[in-house]
Order: sequence, then C-alpha cells, then structure tokens
Amino acid sequence: MRFLLLLVFLLPIACAAEPATVIRATDLKQDPATDAPTVAQLPENTAVDALERKGGWTRVKAPGGEGWVKMLSLRYGAPGAARAGDSGVSQLFNVARTGTSGTQVTTGVRGLDEEQIATARPNAAELKKLQSYAQTRDASSGFAAEGKLRPQRVEYPK
Repeated sequence: MRFLLLLVFLLPIACAAEPATVIRATDLKQDPATDAPTVAQLPENTAVDALERKGGWTRVKAPGGEGWVKMLSLRYGAPGAARAGDSGVSQLFNVARTGTSGTQVTTGVRGLDEEQIATARPNAAELKKLQSYAQTRDASSGFAAEGKLRPQRVEYPK
C-alpha cells in the first residue's frame, strides 16, 4: 500500500516537463527528422520544456510552438544544482534517478534497418573520399617507428 501511495505521488513528478535551454540557434521541427517542416526558429538561450525523447530528438514546448529539436541542442539544469521550481521531493527524486540533482543524457548510434540495407546504393564520391585517407606502407611504417611501435602478426579467425 505504501509503495502504491509513493508511486501515485512520484508519477506526476516523473512525467512532468523538464526545463531546458537551447544552447545554439536551432530549428523547431514538426517531426523528429532533419527533413521535417520547420515550425519555428529558436534563438540561442531560449527556455523550453523538454517533453519526450525519441532517438536523437527531444520534443519541446517553446514560445514559438511545440515541436522537435536535436537532443544535443539542449542544456538541462546544471549538475549539482537544483532547477528553478524544484521542491525538496523532486530534488530527492532527481538524485535517485541520476546520481546528482541534475540530469544525465546519453546518446547512442543505431545501425541500419532491413529496408536501408535492402535499398542501399554505392556512393562513388564518399568512396573516393574514404580512399583519400589511405596511407602507403612506408608512411605507416615511419609513423609506427616514431611511436616506437613494432609489428605483430595476428592470425585471422577461422
């Protein structure tokens, strides 16, 4: 019963919008995609409320409307400092959630899905760019010698 009461009390805090600031001028997009229509331009230091995350995007409520911005364009409350309006209970909840009274954000990279693999096409310009990074055996050996590296044979797995 106590757990249920605690859950009922903390659930609104967990679901509440999180205050954030736009760290650079950015587009507020209609959908979480770079080619989505732009709803508004958000100048640097615009205060927003972060509502939900989806991939590398965050849905926000801003003075210019509601939409999506790239997750890395936002700064949340500074670690170790309480956000404006946080009560003692929500500060405690933040500590339990992140280990500090601020917010941690982790960004990951996803792989390709089946459709992207099935419809993949070669990109000659990117291949040429990649090949421009190649080095000769002599240049590689000289670089290794500067770092006092030595050759080591590694067998291919069977």
